[in-house]
Amino acid sequence: MPRNPYRARPDGLSAANAIPDGTRWLLLIHQLPPKPDYFRVKVGRRLQRVGAVAIKNSVYALPYGGEAQEDLQWIVREIVEGGGEASVCEASFVDGLTNDRVVALFREARDRDYAAITEEASRIATEVEGSASTGHTVLPTGELTRLRRRLAEVAAIDFFGAPGGPAAEGAIARAQTAAREAARRATPRRDGPASRTAAVSRALESLRGCVWVTRRDVHVDRIASAWLIRRFLDPAARFKFVPATGYAPEPGEVRFDMFDAEFTHEGDRCTFETLVGQLGTDDPALRALGEIVHDVDCKDAKFGRVEAGGLAALIDGIAAAHADDAVRLERGAAVFSDLYEHFAARAREGGPRV
Repeated sequence: MPRNPYRARPDGLSAANAIPDGTRWLLLIHQLPPKPDYFRVKVGRRLQRVGAVAIKNSVYALPYGGEAQEDLQWIVREIVEGGGEASVCEASFVDGLTNDRVVALFREARDRDYAAITEEASRIATEVEGSASTGHTVLPTGELTRLRRRLAEVAAIDFFGAPGGPAAEGAIARAQTAAREAARRATPRRDGPASRTAAVSRALESLRGCVWVTRRDVHVDRIASAWLIRRFLDPAARFKFVPATGYAPEPGEVRFDMFDAEFTHEGDRCTFETLVGQLGTDDPALRALGEIVHDVDCKDAKFGRVEAGGLAALIDGIAAAHADDAVRLERGAAVFSDLYEHFAARAREGGPRV
């Protein structure tokens, strides 16, 4: 959450109101050694990441607060260890520079950040929308994930509600909508449901007894996919874990969730969603699991599943506790089996969103 001490003021004033006299600020006053040049750049980036703004040469300000003080103290230590001098002080402006002017500096800095995000998101949206007429589909999933993360970082240091925030959010939303439409267009059309189900059944039957190959250091999408394979495709399925690049499959092997695999991401769908689609089923419990796995793996909050955070924490815990990939699959299988039963029960009860 942003550390803005004025955004929710008890007197009901919004961030757009004038900041009262006597407001406290934290100031970092420092002097850096002339060499090496990269050290000055490094310190500047650190100050930018915590949201500090320069009010004069070598003096940076942050709104007063415990987290801001800790941020600046770490930067002080870094400066001193690098051969410079630095100190943090608490201050109020009583003459010359006004509180309102300092607040304006913060808003201007964040507006520049928001403007850069808006420009890039608009470029992506235009590029994706334009690809519809060329037949060359553009799916910028990675770029949009990075932009969404960048927007969250800027919002966290937007202490005074810079006006450019909504425009950046809207530009990313437009780009995401365009990307979803492009993914839909790129998905091959299938035969009717009956013939498709029969064809899928025959194809999946041929995979029984195969060795399923994926990248080492498995995480949520591969763990979920392995559970799905054993639960619905081949209870005796065997798994093999290989380097991410440079592996040539052997006879009797089928790859998943890796580059050029038989089953992997398609459009904006994660591998688990791809496999569920290949099953030709409309199981609401599997659909719910697919949405949650997607939100954790793709990090784009496409489905807004509230369960995603909990599942992410569980999978992170499994990965932290177990380096062996086979053990991770075993531990993860228990999680996904229980989740599946939970959503299956909710579907039978006809409750709210499964």
